[in-house]
Amino acid sequence: MTHDHRPFDRSPVATILIVEDSPDNMKLFRTLLTLRKHEVIALTSGEGLLQAVGQNRPALVLMDIQLPGKDGYALLKELRQSEHKSVRVVALTAHAMSGDREKAINAGFDGYITKPIDIRAFPDQISRALDGEMVTT
Repeated sequence: MTHDHRPFDRSPVATILIVEDSPDNMKLFRTLLTLRKHEVIALTSGEGLLQAVGQNRPALVLMDIQLPGKDGYALLKELRQSEHKSVRVVALTAHAMSGDREKAINAGFDGYITKPIDIRAFPDQISRALDGEMVTT
């Protein structure tokens, strides 16, 4: 009988950067994503976003639209005009009025997930976004 003595793989599935100013939302998102073995980098505003993306090279950015200081649209524009323009960015927002989804997609977001999130569907939505799908709710 042979035994496999490889060490347990502790590398994250993906690094995900979340820009969210609500501590309760951040805690929920972090919990749901770390349960799926993702590494989560958290920012409570857009301050330092380009630096965080450069340092951590996230596979995905989840961006609240309504943030203190610059909003999600302004931050997305900065990202798209930087060397990190190809990073996937999904809007994570309580803006669920008619036309908001289209506005976000037209602005260049790679997806649109409304808050409050569906905690059962959220991990799958993130997996699909990581796979390159346009995820919208």
